[in-house]
Amino acid sequence: MNDRANHNETVVPILDLDDLIVISPVGRGAKGVAFLVRNHPFGESWALKVILRDLVKRKNPAVTNAKDGSEYKRIWLEQRVLSRFKHPLLPRLHGILSTDKIIAYAIDYCPGRDLNQLRKKQTENIFSQGIIRFYAAELVLALEYLHNSGIAYRDLKPENILIQENGHIMLVDFDLSTELPPPPTPPRKSKTTKLPAIAARSNSSTQRKRALSLQLFYKCSSGIMLEEFSDDSGNRCLPSECRQHSMSLSGKSNSFVGTEEYVAPEVIQGYGHDFAVDWWSLGVVMYEMLYRRTPFRGTNRKDTFYRILTQPPELVGEPNPLRDLIGKLLVKDPRERITVEEIKSHEFFKGLDWDSVVEVSRPPYIPPSVWGDKKEGNFFNKSIDVESFVERVFSVNGGREMQKEELVKVGDGNGEQEKNRGGEVEEEGENKRENPPPRHDAQNFVVF
Repeated sequence: MNDRANHNETVVPILDLDDLIVISPVGRGAKGVAFLVRNHPFGESWALKVILRDLVKRKNPAVTNAKDGSEYKRIWLEQRVLSRFKHPLLPRLHGILSTDKIIAYAIDYCPGRDLNQLRKKQTENIFSQGIIRFYAAELVLALEYLHNSGIAYRDLKPENILIQENGHIMLVDFDLSTELPPPPTPPRKSKTTKLPAIAARSNSSTQRKRALSLQLFYKCSSGIMLEEFSDDSGNRCLPSECRQHSMSLSGKSNSFVGTEEYVAPEVIQGYGHDFAVDWWSLGVVMYEMLYRRTPFRGTNRKDTFYRILTQPPELVGEPNPLRDLIGKLLVKDPRERITVEEIKSHEFFKGLDWDSVVEVSRPPYIPPSVWGDKKEGNFFNKSIDVESFVERVFSVNGGREMQKEELVKVGDGNGEQEKNRGGEVEEEGENKRENPPPRHDAQNFVVF
């Protein structure tokens, strides 16, 4: 860890699961479940992200030391990164806990929908330019803070942009983030210099070699190709070997991470990437807010990657500052892509006081209170055994895997609930309280 990270980290409290009031499941990911919790009846609302150790071990079957496995390293890195945040648009890490079955950490809870769900509630499933300007400005500020802290986010997408209780955004899920040297200010390259065209159609030997290199990279990082190839130096490269060499000497990351429709060209090419990947993803997110679809989606992953590498975005409509900014964010060469200074001075943000965006600006959407008109002291009417619940969700003990609709039903408090033994599900009985817990409908349930 670098000196800057040491300096900025804070001491994180160790939580005890028995001391938390677990109210409702609110989201599900590949390895765990998020719960709405409180540390006492009148305390703050937190999101407890619970990761099942058994699922981590499945990805690292030979790991005996928790810190030796890549999946564990992602968990520790995310916790370390979260502990450094002191920004209104980023989550605070309130505490961590660990048992024989789970690893968990508590961050701020966001009662609003994610940006994708919110967009689908708009007329024609798109945001107005004014709303795009608001959310894009906050994303710029959040990413700028991350980059100045030496953190590349690398997973910007609408599902990771949640709406706080005050209507402002919050970025979540930092398990794909990485620590890089502080962003330098490199000179702009000559316009005549081009990045290698990996996905070229010509039959020249150089282009065939580069196309083969792309196939190799697909095999090592995204699982598309099954055959073995040789890299440019003639060495054999297996997927596990490719993942090991994740950081180049230039201070760029060579790992293949991200969500395919939002991933930057330089990530696919595998030449190393830096903070510029986040500005590309911002362009994809803004495009989706305007056109209700991502700009490069293909019929499959390989087709999507080909479009990202070779096709320009279709900016349909009259030229305006918004489309101009999106086009400059979606420049395929990261050395020519617009920088944060240029973004903040772009005409689309003309007249915006960047220093007061969070303090003064009125958000376009304020979510209803998580508690509604209920008295906060009487919100809990049941007990959820977190460990058994998460095991049931992922069918760890051989039972039927719980579906999303069942998770939502439990969160609603209007049906089945998880009890303390063996993943059994029973109806509410004598312990039912007078005031039901807050509802968490399917539209607010997050799959992360």
